[in-house]
Amino acid sequence: MFKIFIVEDDPWYGEILQYHLGLNPDYEVTLLKTGKECLLQLQHKPDLVTIDFSLPDLNGEELFKKIKAQQPNLPVIVISAQDKVTTAVSLLKLGVDDYLVKDDHTKDLLWKSIIRIRENLSLKEEISELKAELKTKYDYANTIIGSSAAIKQVFRLIDKAAASTINVSITGETGTGKELVAKAVHYHSARSQQAFVAVNMAAIPKELVESELFGYEKGAFTGAQQRKTGKFEDANGGTLFLDEIGEMDLGIQSKLLRVLQEKELHRLGGNIRVKLDFRLVVATHKNLAEEVRKGNLREDLYYRIAGLPIMLPPLRDRREDILLLAHYFLKAYSKENKLPEYKLSTDARRKLLQYPFPGNVRELKAAVELAAVMSDQQQIEAADITFMSDVSRDPLEGKEMTLREYTRLIIKNYLTRYHDNVVLVAEKLDIGRSTIYKMMQKGEIE
Repeated sequence: MFKIFIVEDDPWYGEILQYHLGLNPDYEVTLLKTGKECLLQLQHKPDLVTIDFSLPDLNGEELFKKIKAQQPNLPVIVISAQDKVTTAVSLLKLGVDDYLVKDDHTKDLLWKSIIRIRENLSLKEEISELKAELKTKYDYANTIIGSSAAIKQVFRLIDKAAASTINVSITGETGTGKELVAKAVHYHSARSQQAFVAVNMAAIPKELVESELFGYEKGAFTGAQQRKTGKFEDANGGTLFLDEIGEMDLGIQSKLLRVLQEKELHRLGGNIRVKLDFRLVVATHKNLAEEVRKGNLREDLYYRIAGLPIMLPPLRDRREDILLLAHYFLKAYSKENKLPEYKLSTDARRKLLQYPFPGNVRELKAAVELAAVMSDQQQIEAADITFMSDVSRDPLEGKEMTLREYTRLIIKNYLTRYHDNVVLVAEKLDIGRSTIYKMMQKGEIE
């Protein structure tokens, strides 16, 4: 039952409100005549209080303050014969949930106000529950979605990594979410208030790797107009995440090993020793032990970076998480695009569960977002779902398209979603900005 106190010194008017609200069987309505009586009855924990502004013993503002002193979160509605705007504004600024003027519409307005307050209370309870969940052992679920045994094992390893200073090595197929795990380790560790610096070793040209990691002094090489700190220094006090560590050149590996051993470096072209304090997290889709056997990775470096190994399972090995992830991505897509939430039909769910997802979570995300784009309704059908590796399927109901036309469709969708921010879209799609600009110049994209 939802307990409501009505504080009204006019018995006739109070009984009208009590009768009107009592029509809802979920409401337990109690009529009180004075402010002092209300304060004494607060021990019975009402869910909402309505108070007359002009009571014989306390005015509305005085009673409101006393109520809040006892129960700060208790919703209060003030009902007054005064229609002064200044009074209403003053009370609303103090935190009154609503201010109603006594007239022929008061009963209906009160009814609607209580419904709104109940909805807000329900929302606050949900938020409180969610916050409590995020503080539990598996609070990484707000970024790493899943409830399977395989992903829970990953959560357990994240807990152990976050509670220590040990280096961490994350392995897994492309698209399994290695950077998300690296961030989870960092943001739940003692270094969470410091920088998280991510470097994709596969994306840096070989000749620039050293200057990117170690930094350089002015005049160190042609074009070095001023001193620049490297990624090691940028991560000082925090976490350095080296993605695709298996792509690192052997020459750079020896220099990385020295930094890890000495906890210091010299910028290119400089003699000053720079002291370092960072936590190293590495990731790769390769088997690091196998890379050592092949001679692609120094054995001594391997033992330095291996630390606590976290192996991310491919999506095909955690199939019970597929629909959970799909619903999460669809909800996020709907929110980003300010659309009603999409649902999956039974056949669509079956199709997702039967697919092996060689591209893992990243491929699932792309598939459900494209399905939302192609769907003509808020329920996604199996025919709306196209997998990039499934060449037999066509997202436009049999209409043949070239790869460039598919690219154009996807880029247009992302430009719409991110308000024509070319830089952000290029980053999201992992393509060059010039690709988008050239398509614009040719009139392929507006």
